[in-house]
Order: sequence, then C-alpha cells, then structure tokens
Amino acid sequence: MSADHATNPATEAFVAHRNLLFTVAYEMLGSAADAEDVLQETWLRWVNVDLDQVGDQRGYLVRITTRQSLNRLRSLSRRKESYVGSWLPEPLLTAPDVAEDVELAESVSMAMMLVLETLSPTERAVFVLREVFDVGYEEIAAAVDKSPAAVRQIAHRARKHVEARRPREAVSPRETRQALESLRHAFETGDLQGLLDVLAPDVVLVGDGGGVKRAALRPITGAETVARFMVGRAGRLKATVTTVPRLVNGNPALVLYVDGEMDGVLAVRVDNARVTGVYYVRNPEKLTHLVSETPLTLR
Repeated sequence: MSADHATNPATEAFVAHRNLLFTVAYEMLGSAADAEDVLQETWLRWVNVDLDQVGDQRGYLVRITTRQSLNRLRSLSRRKESYVGSWLPEPLLTAPDVAEDVELAESVSMAMMLVLETLSPTERAVFVLREVFDVGYEEIAAAVDKSPAAVRQIAHRARKHVEARRPREAVSPRETRQALESLRHAFETGDLQGLLDVLAPDVVLVGDGGGVKRAALRPITGAETVARFMVGRAGRLKATVTTVPRLVNGNPALVLYVDGEMDGVLAVRVDNARVTGVYYVRNPEKLTHLVSETPLTLR
C-alpha cells in the first residue's frame, strides 16, 4: 500500500480493521507469517471490491480473510505432515492490553491454540468466528460456503470438542507467573523435587525445533519424565542461560537466552495450580515475532 492510497476509502477501511483481520487469520492458522500473507491476499481482493455495494465493510473484510485463511489452512496442514518433530503455534510478543482482555488472552493462549489444532479447517473457522469473534451464523455461512443450518451444527460439534479439551478453569496471570517462576528456579538450579512439586502427574511437554534446533521429537508425558528431561537439559548446557518474563500470546511466558542469544520461548498451561502443559518453541523461524509487540483485537 503506497502513500498514493493514503486517502483512499478502501485503504482507510482496511487499515482500520487490520489488527482484527490479523487476529482472525492468526487464530485460524497459528502462524503469524501465514497470517501476514493472508492479509496481503485480502488486501489485493479488497481493492477490487465496489465499496458502494458493501453495507458492512468490517463483515466483508472478515469474510475475505476467512476464505483466504481456509485456503491457506489446507496447504498448511500438508506442510505440517512433513514437519520434523512436534508442531507448535508461532509465539507472539503481545502488549499488556491483550493480557487484560481475558477472552482474547484465552483465545490466543498456546494451550487454546493447540486445542484449535485438533479441529478440521472448517470447524476451526466456524468456532473462531462464532465463539471468539461473535460473528452471526448467516455471515459465517457466507464465509465458509455452507448453509446457516450446517454452520449451526458445525459450531455445536466444534464447541463440544473444544470444551472437552480446553483448560478447565480460567487461570489468573499471577498463578501462571508463579508456576513459571517455579519452573525457572528448578531449571536454573537443577532442583528436581521443586519441578515435581509444580508439575501435574499427567503433564505433557511439547518441544518444537522444526528440525533446525534440538527438541524432543515427540511429546513427553508424566511428571517424573518431564522433570528429568528438563533438569537433564539444563545440566547439559555448557553456557549461560538467562530467562526473561514476557507476555507471549497474551499470557505470561519465559523467553530463554543462551549466551545472550534468544534460544526459545517457554509457555505453560496451568490447571488447578499445577502445570499440565509445557510448550517450548525453539525453531528460529518461529521466533521472529518476539522482537516487537503484535497488536491483537477482537473488535
């Protein structure tokens, strides 16, 4: 978008809703890079629309973004099949206002994004639009090329699927920070018992190195196994490890540095004051959105 378009009504509308469109695309894809591509594709289609025929510009833009996201989601699914090791969503550095919006923070949390990964592309689109962005069934139907009745059924099925897998209760940022602090302390001191005290018996650790950095190729389950893996990894590092608390995807997380260079992001899922999920993203290609804050919004 060049400066020539600065006062163009199409540009003004797109810029006004850009953060919303990015959030929609990101929640559907789990990839900031792909979400940016979707926004570019949305823009190219939007500039060819006759604005006089558009009653609801926000709704129309969301519809284009949804369709482009669905197309991209199907190709992304094929890429994931050949991905080396476990795949985790691309983490985003976010501003305090994202954390303060409880609904938004939960919807983009690493735990929730992983739950969304278990839905089919159409289920994910319908769930995100309906449950997260409160889009009407008629509008969703137009976006996903289904009848409103079919969309209602898909929404019901997706909601049940997500409810069975999402965190059982809302956890305060303070609880998450406490859990992370316990993990950090245990990681830095090799305190195995300290780790066991904060990990739930059925905890799952997922690492994402993308075949570029070393990471567990498969999820590791069980408090004892996860604790020994984390303490063992810390002991093997012949380097200075520092951890910096950050808001990532609207929730407290730790950014790890090894000898001053960013090594990865550690996020957690907390249920009943115990850590039930540990997510460690090390793939360098997924760490590019941790330098500056990414604005997200539901509106």
